[in-house]
Amino acid sequence: MGLNEQQNVPSQRKIIVFIVLAFIPIALFRLCFNNPFSSIKDTSLQDSAANVVITSFSSSSQEEESQESFDHIQDEPLCDYTQGNWVRDEIGPLYNGSTCGTIKDGQNCFRHGRPDSGYLYWKWKPNECDIPRFDSNRFLDLMRDKHLAFIGDSMARNQLESLLCLLSTVSSPDLVYRNGEDNKFRRWRFESHNVTVSVYWSPFLVAGLEKSGNLDHNVLHIDRVDERWGNHLERFDTVVVSVGHWFLHPAVYYESGSVLGCHSCETSNCTEVGFYDVFRKAIRTTLRAVAGSGREVILTTFSPSHFEGRPWDSLGACNMTKPYEGKVLEGLDLDMRKIEIEEYTAAAAEVRLEVLDVTAMSVLRPDGHPGPYMYADPFKNGVPERIPNDCLHWCLPGPVDTWNEIMIEMLRRWKV
Repeated sequence: MGLNEQQNVPSQRKIIVFIVLAFIPIALFRLCFNNPFSSIKDTSLQDSAANVVITSFSSSSQEEESQESFDHIQDEPLCDYTQGNWVRDEIGPLYNGSTCGTIKDGQNCFRHGRPDSGYLYWKWKPNECDIPRFDSNRFLDLMRDKHLAFIGDSMARNQLESLLCLLSTVSSPDLVYRNGEDNKFRRWRFESHNVTVSVYWSPFLVAGLEKSGNLDHNVLHIDRVDERWGNHLERFDTVVVSVGHWFLHPAVYYESGSVLGCHSCETSNCTEVGFYDVFRKAIRTTLRAVAGSGREVILTTFSPSHFEGRPWDSLGACNMTKPYEGKVLEGLDLDMRKIEIEEYTAAAAEVRLEVLDVTAMSVLRPDGHPGPYMYADPFKNGVPERIPNDCLHWCLPGPVDTWNEIMIEMLRRWKV
């Protein structure tokens, strides 16, 4: 090799290195923005999600889902979230009795001195899917410029108050309307997203009179809805309906202006008809009214109590500290839920309707009620022979928060 050729070799090598280095950024650019793996079908992921309705998502509510993922959610077969178990959750609730200012006094178990805290550390784990942790920002995004109304008895109110506490972790609700005490008729606004949340006390859903000092029984007109919420239907976008326990009280029933019968009545000229069929007709009348208005409806099923046959003022009523294992629905709880599921099935073709089936999961939580801690420091003066207990409503925070975790997933599917 001549001297000139030897001198040219380093120059040629430098040129080759320069060319290679120049092509590396171009190759990386094409790899990132024209991914050659994007055409591979992720069949394994599709198969694993084939039975999931409660689908997980990024914790960042700002992340936009693509149209492809929207279609995937719509096509997913429903996961039966009603079948599962309560499992330990060391993370605990998103709020507490001090951070949420809208908790009804009787459900603020921790502040009222309940000594155990284990009831706060359980989460519902369905057999076939996972329920994501409640995402307050996501909920507000889904309901932006919308009005969500809870209609029913104190269980509807219990679920509403849970939702307000969950949302207050990111945005404080402004109380913009109130009528009466005990959160019976109230309305809140979340200005950041122009979201309105309201509650309408209507323990029968249909028109009626509640028993009072001068009336020892309820009066129900089962063929027309309660005007206190019926006249406001056009204001709502989504309605959550929850009733049941008030139908167990003595009552006289009317249909088309005439007496239909009564339940636990002492009047000799009134036929005993029980309350199951009346409960069914009240649900049916309500769903038909909402269907005619074109509103979205979520029907929350019957919430069991845990007095377990004991008097409401007996010492030790609902004093459990852990969930039940393997307890099945029976009796009243089973019958009330069955009626609601049947009416949901019949009405689903006429209205945008979902059933929030909480009965089976809730019957497993005898530990989630206020019990004697419906009042503050119930044992400060010793242990009495008799003491009032609330074995119906749920502590806040408590199991009722799970209802709203499921509800947000229903709303997410509707908004896709």
